[in-house]
Order: sequence, then C-alpha cells, then structure tokens
Amino acid sequence: MAAEVRIIGLEGMPEVRPGDDLAGLILEAAAGQGLEFESGDVLVVTQKVVSKAEGRIVDLDDVEPGAFARQIAERWEKDPRLVEVVLGESARIVRMDHGVVICETKHGLICANAGVDSSNLERLGTVALLPEDPDASAETIRARVAEAAAVSLAVVITDTFGRPWREGHVNFAIGIAGMSPLWDYTGTFDPAGLELKVTQMAVADELAAAAELVQGKLDRTPVAVVRGYDYPKGDGSLSDLLRDPEQDMFR
Repeated sequence: MAAEVRIIGLEGMPEVRPGDDLAGLILEAAAGQGLEFESGDVLVVTQKVVSKAEGRIVDLDDVEPGAFARQIAERWEKDPRLVEVVLGESARIVRMDHGVVICETKHGLICANAGVDSSNLERLGTVALLPEDPDASAETIRARVAEAAAVSLAVVITDTFGRPWREGHVNFAIGIAGMSPLWDYTGTFDPAGLELKVTQMAVADELAAAAELVQGKLDRTPVAVVRGYDYPKGDGSLSDLLRDPEQDMFR
C-alpha cells in the first residue's frame, strides 16, 4: 500500500450535454488546469456527467404512467411519471416503504429509485438514468484519455447510494475499466501468522468514496484524479462487485 495518496479535483469542466465528447472535455479541463495525467492514475467520474453525455435524460412530460405506477404514486405521494420511469429501469422491486422504492436495476445494483435522479440537471421536470453499460462507458473514457496522454490508467464511474443500517450516503463504483475492483487477501497471512480466508477489499468503492471528498455534490467538480494508489491491475467490471444471489443473506 502507498504511504500517501493524492486526490485532485478536475476544475473547469463545463456543463455536459447530450452528445458531448466527455473524454475530450476531461482532457481539455486537465490541460486548462495544467494537470498532466500519469501512469497509475485513477480517473473517477460521476455518473451524472456520463449519463448527460450519453443522452440518458428523460423529460417527464413525455412519460405516460401505467396503472401500477399510478397505484404506487398514489400510495406514496409520488409523481406517477417518475414512478413509471423507475419501473422501466428496474429488474425487480426489492421493497417499498417510508415513501422509498428500493429496486434492483438491470445492471444488478440495489438502490433507491433504480438510480433515477432529478438533481444537478439543467431543467426541472427532467430526470437522469444510469448509463446503459457503465463498464463500457468507463472503458471508452479510459481508452481515449490513455491514448491522448500516452499513459496507463484506470477509470471508475460512481453514483451515490444509501447504506442499510447507517445514515448518510456514500459514492460507490458502478462502472470500472483498467483495474480489478477488489483486492483479494485470501491466502495471505497477517502479522501473527493467521491465514486470511475471505478478506476482500472493495477498492473501487473506496476510490469512489474518497474522490467524493473533492467532488462534492454542488461544487461542479464531476471528475477527480486519484494519484499514488497502486490499484490491482486487471480487466474488472461491475459484476465483480455484485454478490451472487445464492450467497446473499438479505435477499
């Protein structure tokens, strides 16, 4: 493990709109800041700008809610159009309580409202959806930046989730490219000689959470560079972080 890790917020990112070249905007912002990418960097990008660039924005005025969406909306005092969008992004509903709809997305993520979000958008009455394939989105950014800067780096795309049994929200990795999202200590020994049997650290999630410290929610810093962390190399993906249903004690 590195003795020191730096987290550098990428300043000067413009408002991202559908069809924008997100990797190009990242490269331009880095150049404007005088930041040169280095091999070993981890580029941490918030889901919202990825979704914007990929056109994953829905105008609620264009949504016609079905009967089930209207039923849920009436019970929990929700906008039925929003509920219809959430249902369309869900593989299943895990639970509905306290006015919150917990869903499993088509990606396998368990989160509120299937990741559908109305914050930090240009216009009221619109919502952003998660990227169709966050791993592919991460790889597109990684390949473009790596080629332009002539470096080897990793990319983590993040979103903000709540956590069972704990207050507050934390950024999690939902897309990974250029690294393994897990650091597996299985088979290694602690200082006392005890063999570790099941210890895996979700380092992609740790990078996502750490980067949020400089990104914030209102600071318009959707991209950060984590430097100095010797991440596990490999071709990892979001699926590596999703627990097999057969081993899920809470399903």
